[in-house]
Amino acid sequence: MHDRQTPRRSAGPVLSRRKFVTGAAATALAVAGSPKLQGRQTTRPAYRVAVIGHTGRGNYGHGLDHVWLDVPGTEIVAVADANAQGLAATLKRLGEPKGFADYRRMLDEMKPELVTVAPRWLDQHRDMVVAAAERGVRGIYLEKPMCRSLAEADDMVAACEKHGVQLAIAHQTRYSQKLPMVREMITSGRLGRVLEYRARGKEDARGGGEDLWVLGTHMLNLMSHFGGDPQWCFATVLQEGRPIRETDFAPGNEGIGPLAGDEIHAVYRLADGVTGFFDSVRGGRGNPTRFGLRIFGSEGVLQLHNTGHLPDIQFLPDSSWSPGRSGKSWIPVTSAGVGKPEVLPDDGLHGGNVRAIKDLIAAVEGDRRPVSNIYEARTATEMILAVFQSQRVGGPVRFPLDRGSGRT
Repeated sequence: MHDRQTPRRSAGPVLSRRKFVTGAAATALAVAGSPKLQGRQTTRPAYRVAVIGHTGRGNYGHGLDHVWLDVPGTEIVAVADANAQGLAATLKRLGEPKGFADYRRMLDEMKPELVTVAPRWLDQHRDMVVAAAERGVRGIYLEKPMCRSLAEADDMVAACEKHGVQLAIAHQTRYSQKLPMVREMITSGRLGRVLEYRARGKEDARGGGEDLWVLGTHMLNLMSHFGGDPQWCFATVLQEGRPIRETDFAPGNEGIGPLAGDEIHAVYRLADGVTGFFDSVRGGRGNPTRFGLRIFGSEGVLQLHNTGHLPDIQFLPDSSWSPGRSGKSWIPVTSAGVGKPEVLPDDGLHGGNVRAIKDLIAAVEGDRRPVSNIYEARTATEMILAVFQSQRVGGPVRFPLDRGSGRT
């Protein structure tokens, strides 16, 4: 989709692939956070937080501004928004911190330790993250998707590595207390041998290319979390039933850049040897939505629907995957286990944001990667771009994508 002018570095930490943070250990890290997050049990001053938004060009994402109000040990000291009216409204909403029209000036003057890069639009993510990293922040919470191209992703990774910055991406479901149950069902053999992963977008008016970017990033992140890094991708991108053409490309919504396709069909081979699929057809949505990830095993099926703090997860203990024939029923999966009542309140995306930020602070203090980190964000971006690259070359493409291949 986008020209990439700079190659990924051939050596050094930029090429390092993210390692899994799985099971109960990941949950314990996300919940425990740092001591100061458990009732301010230290004398350390509150972390200075700056919020970067842009009203009219991505706004403040899915609550990435006000989430800090529910994180003990942090204080919002400044907000930057180039839209004067939007800035005034946000300052009022967040308790009247200092306001700036220019986020670079805000970073220079306020010297925050933690920053939210909140706009949903992608076209400013690279510049905002690099500016924050270069000015000495310790942690960044970034709205998804990561950015528009792998050149931008590599720039962001390089800046964070050079300046020792931890970055977490707003894939809120990764912080759900339900995910360790899914992992346990896979590792214990209750699901049997994993045979395939199947993901779909929301398939509304955004179906196809935009759905892949805006919502597919969640599903591809979950797919690679469970199945491992992608090895190759083979995909078809269609417009009105035919392969996309150069003339089909038009500026995409939310700052995505040149975009085409109202129908996406993608196949991935993952590190665990299992095949994953992502599909999206404009106008093909279900009611209720099919948006989610299904994991098919030799002994049954797991389905994860929607995103957020406590997504709907169901288990079908049926090796035929056909409850109409087997008579088996779907069983809810909760944070307590299979078929057990849920004991936690569902705080939606906000609950996921709170847990993500607590984990980000723990990562900063413990010098470790956040649960959903910059490397995973780049992998999801690469999986998205591989779809268009495969359509362009007319066949499979291998990971990592060739940085010298031109448009993806």
